[in-house]
Amino acid sequence: MTAATTQVSQPRDLKLIVEKDVQIPMRDGTLLYADVFRPDTTEKVPVIMNLTVYQKDKLWIPPADLEEDANEYMNWETVNPNWWCPRGYACVRVDARGSGKSPGESEPSSYQESLDYYDAIEWIAKRDWCSANVGLLGISYHASSQWRVANLNPPSLKAIMPWEGRADQYRDQAYHGGIFALGFIGNWWLTHTAHHLLGRPRGYNPDAFHNNMMWKYMRNDLDSEYWRLAGARWDQIKVPLYSVGNWGGFSMHLRGNTEGYMNAASKNKKLRVHTGTHFHPFHAEEGRQDQLRWFDHWLKGNDTGIMNEPPVKLEIRTGGSPERYAFRAENEWPLARTQWTKMYLQIDRDPTGDLMGVEGALTSTAPKKAGKITYSASGAGTAGVASGSSLATTHGNTGRSGVSFATAPLDKNTEVTGPLVMNLWVSSTSEDMDIFVTLRNIGPDGADVNEIGQHGQPVPCVTKGWLRASHRKLDPVRSLPYRPYHAHNERLWLKPGEIVECQIEVWPTSMVFKKGHCIRVDVQPRDGVGSAPYTHYHGDYNAGAENTIYAGGDTPSCLVLPVIPEKR
Repeated sequence: MTAATTQVSQPRDLKLIVEKDVQIPMRDGTLLYADVFRPDTTEKVPVIMNLTVYQKDKLWIPPADLEEDANEYMNWETVNPNWWCPRGYACVRVDARGSGKSPGESEPSSYQESLDYYDAIEWIAKRDWCSANVGLLGISYHASSQWRVANLNPPSLKAIMPWEGRADQYRDQAYHGGIFALGFIGNWWLTHTAHHLLGRPRGYNPDAFHNNMMWKYMRNDLDSEYWRLAGARWDQIKVPLYSVGNWGGFSMHLRGNTEGYMNAASKNKKLRVHTGTHFHPFHAEEGRQDQLRWFDHWLKGNDTGIMNEPPVKLEIRTGGSPERYAFRAENEWPLARTQWTKMYLQIDRDPTGDLMGVEGALTSTAPKKAGKITYSASGAGTAGVASGSSLATTHGNTGRSGVSFATAPLDKNTEVTGPLVMNLWVSSTSEDMDIFVTLRNIGPDGADVNEIGQHGQPVPCVTKGWLRASHRKLDPVRSLPYRPYHAHNERLWLKPGEIVECQIEVWPTSMVFKKGHCIRVDVQPRDGVGSAPYTHYHGDYNAGAENTIYAGGDTPSCLVLPVIPEKR
């Protein structure tokens, strides 16, 4: 490591060396293909590396408003060599086994991929131009793969920065609350199969991306060693980590980032959560400076000051802004000054079905009298309840399904920042029941306050949670009062009319609900507003069934909010 300095690396006028299709040998003799971008210098340089199925040769043409200029070396969800290499870094992109130009059997997001990543890191670290210090940085798939290889602690891996990266493949991506998240992962798998078999790779790697991933995902519908091998193992992750999430990633990546910060065994770790699209913050100057300060510290030994700052950096949403919000520094997650506040469900009327209707209130005191409300679990459309049709997963109710509850207009600005819990007493006429929870910010005009989604779209919700009632069993060791942890290792089937308690993990969020606004929660049998593209498979146990929620009396159903008092 170099002597400490208070300066981050500055760009120098260095020629870019580009090495295409570099062969990297794996321990089993397979060769993976990589592109290496490095500065033309006699100094040994550290490496920023990626290994994914997204094809190293596939050009990304960014939107015009990106804070980095488009160039011939841009690649989806990865760093820009034209920015990093002049600052004294090499950038390495590896086609994962069975993807792009790399031969072999495709197995995305797997333990085998982690072994390959380990081998690629150690091989690159031994190049004569490399300082033997490797860091990992990238978005989404490029982030989740970091958690997996960090389990193995490659000696040359000095730091990671998983930027919006799921960590628990079962809970974060495949099975939300035990409900199969078919919408995104099904489309992802089909699209990348098409990218390989109907795109240019067909010409040089005609058997690329040949895997049985979707069958395996559905075959392994309970948590098991299959999933643990493909996810983060927090007690094994020792490398310095900067976990970066996005409040808009409440259906895929955000949980991995907060869980990683809370649970990884790393002695040196930081957490940042921002807003905006899936790619603009990563390529913004502000975001790149965080990245550079982190890797300058751990890969170059520069004292950039980043480790002297509070470990948590949060962008606090105040509702409806098309621009970024201000960051606030914190010392822990969840915040120590959190006031865990129960908002109880009060049932006032029968289901209305109106798009903006509500069936009851969220109140600070539990109703003394018990009540109940029943709604259809079926997704009835113009074809009726067609649970055997492929349309069953895409064509739902013609109106609002389930029931909704809302606070009275707030008498002051109320900040909610942290993880949430929805505690419900429920029953069904079927053997199982799907619970979809959507938290919404309703303005004085009665309309949703939208936030910017992962792809720039308006999203009319704050965060979400899910649970399949038969998966309600908790892991008592890992569960926390503010974050239930479900075992997902057996099914506790419902008996018709049997009332059970379900503690639903609602993914973390940050929102200042302004004075005059209402906090609204929808409890539904299907995906609600703001779900797409992260939609779910609605099983046949829903067909013709009726679900009931109980509130008040001995069944005090409630939403637990992490309310943050103003600093004085």
